[in-house]
Order: sequence, then structure tokens, then C-alpha cells
Amino acid sequence: MRSLLRRMIRDAKQTAVLVTHSALDALVLADRVVVLTGGEVVEQGPTRDVLTRPRSPFTARIAGLDLVPGTACAQGLCTEDRTVVSGRNDGATVPGERAVAVFPPSAVAVYAEPPHGSPRNLLPIRLAAVEPRGDVVRLRAGAVDGGPEWVDGLAADVTPAAVADLEAEPGAALWFVVKATEVSIHAASS
Repeated sequence: MRSLLRRMIRDAKQTAVLVTHSALDALVLADRVVVLTGGEVVEQGPTRDVLTRPRSPFTARIAGLDLVPGTACAQGLCTEDRTVVSGRNDGATVPGERAVAVFPPSAVAVYAEPPHGSPRNLLPIRLAAVEPRGDVVRLRAGAVDGGPEWVDGLAADVTPAAVADLEAEPGAALWFVVKATEVSIHAASS
């Protein structure tokens, strides 16, 4: 249906405005996208660019990605509370400018205890929600007492077996862990 609609619009050489919350609809049907939050434009540009390099938490959520706001620093991204999120800088982001760290929920490992090893990004969270999504389960983070508020809404995709092993239920104290190689850091504005 999407490809038929796209073909009809293109064949008629028409311009169409489509309102959707579906990243798939936007990717298949739109050449450009404008993202509105609270009635204000927060992002716009070529659809693929906006959805693969989101600059706002709302756009990241639509695209199915996690986003952490902050300032670019030599180590990656520094959040307002001075937490460092390690990742791969896109090469165009300058230390000191507003930036975001973006990663897919599938790149997030979840632990009941703080792990030891090479991953640089260890985030203490309080489990806010457990959301079945086909053959995976999305665990949604909330802030721990005294912890950074920006973890609210971050997601990790795990198997149902992992949920059982972790005894993951809302309110549980867990650790979200993300390898720096899975985190992309880019400017928060274009």
C-alpha cells in the first residue's frame, strides 16, 4: 500500500503532506520530514538524515533510538550532570558545542549488578516499564534516586529469557550498559 501511494504521488507530480508517527511511513513515503513537538518545529530535513541522526528525544523515540543530550567533549559527550557518555564522534562535532549521543535499544545490555569489562557506558536505572514487542521485550528506564534524570525513557531490547533471568519488573534497580562503539555522537543542531 505504501509503495502504491508513493508511486501515485510521484506519477502525478504532486506534493503531499502526510501526518504520521510512523518512522516506516516517513521513510517509505516522504522525501523530507518536519518533526513537531508541542506545536514547534524541532527538526526538519531529508527523511533518512532526520531519522538516522535525530537531534531531539521525540524524534529519536519515533525513529526507535535512544538519545542523550549534552555537550561534545574530548571523551565523547558530557551531560549536564557531568556524566561522560563515550562514543564515536562524527568528526564534525566540536568540543563545547551542544551534541547528542544516539544508540539503538538493541545495543543496550542489561545487568542486575554493575558489570566489569570494556564497556564505557554504565547507567544505573530504575525499571519503569516492560513492553513486549514481538520476539523481544523493551525495558524502559527511569531515573534512580539521586541519579541523572536524562535516563528517563531510555530503552533496552532483550529476550524474554533475559527478562526472566533478571527478574525484571517495574521498580527493579538495573544497569544499562552500552559499548562506546555503538554510540554515535553528533551536533544537536544542523
